[in-house]
Amino acid sequence: MGDERSRCAWLHDDPLMLAYHDAEWGVPEHDDRALYEKLVLDGAQAGLSWRTILHRRDGYRAAFRGFEPEVIARWGKREIERLRRDERIIRNRAKIRSAILNARAFLGVQEELGSFDAYLWDFADGTTIVNRWRTLDQIPATSSVSEALSKDLKRRGFSFVGPTIIYAYMQAIGMVNDHVVSCFRHAELGG
Repeated sequence: MGDERSRCAWLHDDPLMLAYHDAEWGVPEHDDRALYEKLVLDGAQAGLSWRTILHRRDGYRAAFRGFEPEVIARWGKREIERLRRDERIIRNRAKIRSAILNARAFLGVQEELGSFDAYLWDFADGTTIVNRWRTLDQIPATSSVSEALSKDLKRRGFSFVGPTIIYAYMQAIGMVNDHVVSCFRHAELGG
């Protein structure tokens, strides 16, 4: 017999998406390396579906050598060209270059504030913003917090961090609980 728990309707029948929804999406993340990885992946998603990126995540992890920002920040043209040939990832030059520039900006935030985690979560007063949406069409694409965070990230030199990308990022890292109220994960994550 299958798992009959109620879930968000965006899942469809993809086992990888189901596992992501049940174990990762909306779970508060505080590890700086993981926060960098998710920022790169959400930027890579621009114009694409999350399903596309999720199915390439292992390829990204290999191609980006574990998403260590200290390593990636030193990359240049040679690494960009290597990644442009890597079929495991989205080979868009601007998105690849953004991952490198964002690693440099990420390190700048860490140097200034001690951690990227502290910087991000300050925008949510250190706690998850819990929404109580009943249907998917109620969930916004942006929020005042994602707009403020996007603006500040851009000021600090980050790219592929528009308000819509940042709102998706906030959902992914648990700054926002946007599981619909009927989904079993909404309550599990503090709804």
